[in-house]
Amino acid sequence: MKQPTRNPGPAARAANRQPPAAEGRARPAGAVTARTRLGDRGRSWLGHHREMAGEAVRRFLAAPMASGMTALVIAIALALPASLQLGLVNFQRAVAGWEGQPQISVFLHKRAREAAVTSYVEDLRADPRVAAVTYISPEQALAEFQQSSGLGDALAGLDANPLPAVLLVRPQDSAASDLEALAAGLRESALTDAVVLDMAWVERLARLTELGQRLSLGLGLLLALGVILVVVNTIRLHIESRREEILVVKLVGGTNAFVRRPFLYSGICYGLCGGLLAWLLVAVGVALLAGPVAGLADSYGSGYTLDGPGPAYLLGLAGGAALLGLAGAWLAVARHLRAIEPS
Repeated sequence: MKQPTRNPGPAARAANRQPPAAEGRARPAGAVTARTRLGDRGRSWLGHHREMAGEAVRRFLAAPMASGMTALVIAIALALPASLQLGLVNFQRAVAGWEGQPQISVFLHKRAREAAVTSYVEDLRADPRVAAVTYISPEQALAEFQQSSGLGDALAGLDANPLPAVLLVRPQDSAASDLEALAAGLRESALTDAVVLDMAWVERLARLTELGQRLSLGLGLLLALGVILVVVNTIRLHIESRREEILVVKLVGGTNAFVRRPFLYSGICYGLCGGLLAWLLVAVGVALLAGPVAGLADSYGSGYTLDGPGPAYLLGLAGGAALLGLAGAWLAVARHLRAIEPS
């Protein structure tokens, strides 16, 4: 006896029905490439830089003796030109406050009226090119001449004072071109009889200052090259000690930039510590010389004191040394990293 066929309900028919699109869709096989957003790449790049910077500091502190000796060599090389440059600045400041600095002697006409001379002196003192003006009357000039020459009795018998009034003009700037321009302007005045400018002393001072600046620049460039060579040799040793690690990183797809990064930060560490030590050496040297220099200045009646290396010198030495360390590390990595390739 045949069993009656039961018609499936709507729920069963829906469960047995396959979507037309799903029947022909094949599941993907193999590796899937995912796109990385630009923000994620930037965060990853910055994170790796932070990690490599921290690793460079840890490696630097892990060998304090070797790292300290390398930083001290860099410091000595940088302290020499820095000390010379600071000495030059102090020398220029000492010369600027010395009474023997350049002066222009302006001899006035004997017939010049006192009111006109007073107005002329006030105009000169208001001139931004002039630091100070000293007026010497004919009577004062005669008294000084009698005292310095020893001819007091002979000069006392003169019927009239032969010496004119004199203005001692101290310029604001001691550059030869500025002095010449100021002297030319003084000669144009109707009250002026003669203008005397001793350019020999000014030219000697300018030549001496230029010699010191060129010596400082040449020594600085030479010792900067020495700093770079020290960093190159140090980073080369680091590369050789991590040769196997570099090979493994390159085998798994690490780029040269990835491998180069920790060594660049190591160079910056060496340079930065060397710059800080150089500033400390210069500061100690100035502190040791400050007392004798102050005593010598007091014996001449001057309150001159040495200027030490301030925050600008600290930033300059530290920043410059860090850049030199970076340059040396880059040269070392570029030279030796190409020779390490997985076979």
